Amino acid sequence: QVHLVESGGGWVQPGDSLTLACAASGGFWHEYTQAWFRQAPNKEREFVAGLSKNGGVRVYADSVKGRFTVDRENAKNTVYLRMNNLGPQDTAVYYCAADEYPIIVKVANRYKNWGQGTRVTVSL
Repeated sequence: QVHLVESGGGWVQPGDSLTLACAASGGFWHEYTQAWFRQAPNKEREFVAGLSKNGGVRVYADSVKGRFTVDRENAKNTVYLRMNNLGPQDTAVYYCAADEYPIIVKVANRYKNWGQGTRVTVSL
């Protein structure tokens, strides 16, 4: 079972950028479909972005399309979520998830492997 550790969260102001990282151990990213989810207070966990096993397919939620980018650095076995033009609506705990599905699934409970989450707060 792959072990995932997120990092990079913090407090930023509206319009700022932030990059989250998800490092994997006990497995390699090319074996897993990867996804980022987020959960704001009193809300359901929602899909943000996903990356296919071979890194060739990226899927984004409409709410982040054009602002967020997901990519992978194989040498570090790390996936990144690069977030630009952040707004208060992006405030949430962000989670990295992985599973062996051949396609990117947008449903949280379909993923077996999760990181501990990293908090992102966007405010003045």
